Amino acid sequence: MENMIKKKIKELKKGDPSAFEDIVTFYQNKVYHICYRMVGIPSEAEDLAQEAFIRAYTNIDRYDERRKFSTWLYRIATNLTIDWLRKRKPDYYLDAEVKGTDGLNMYSQLAVDQALPEEEVESLELQNYIQREMLALPPKYRSVIVLRYLDELSLQEIADVLEIPVGTVKTRVHRGREALRKRLRHV
Repeated sequence: MENMIKKKIKELKKGDPSAFEDIVTFYQNKVYHICYRMVGIPSEAEDLAQEAFIRAYTNIDRYDERRKFSTWLYRIATNLTIDWLRKRKPDYYLDAEVKGTDGLNMYSQLAVDQALPEEEVESLELQNYIQREMLALPPKYRSVIVLRYLDELSLQEIADVLEIPVGTVKTRVHRGREALRKRLRHV
């Protein structure tokens, strides 16, 4: 697949902007999930993923074809989400309790509205809880946890995406995993 992507990049660099459509189609879900797992807000994740593709398109001449395109694209998406997290001011969250509902939030309200079976509601609540705990991790740990365990990148690929040494990646994965384990110990 990487060969097909490199072929499309060559076409794009030669002046065929339609070649980028195939690249977006191939990577859009992966980039969105990286952004979503980092920020936890679907609409913001969509905006960040779109911005990642725009930046990749406008900076395609800076891409080094000797490297994997996915690594370069994931770096753009990760850097955008980290910048967004640094600039973000707290506001309304979907996981915030809805007044007068005795502990329900917008996520659990969605589950109630859809009348899911009890086991699915519990599973959804557990997933939301884990996502909230991941969002509470510092961005430097959250990014490596997302890339390692949810996107299943190798330590070297994470190092390439974040532009840090592999040893630093190992340390952050270990510390992030321990921090998440402490946050989830009562589950």
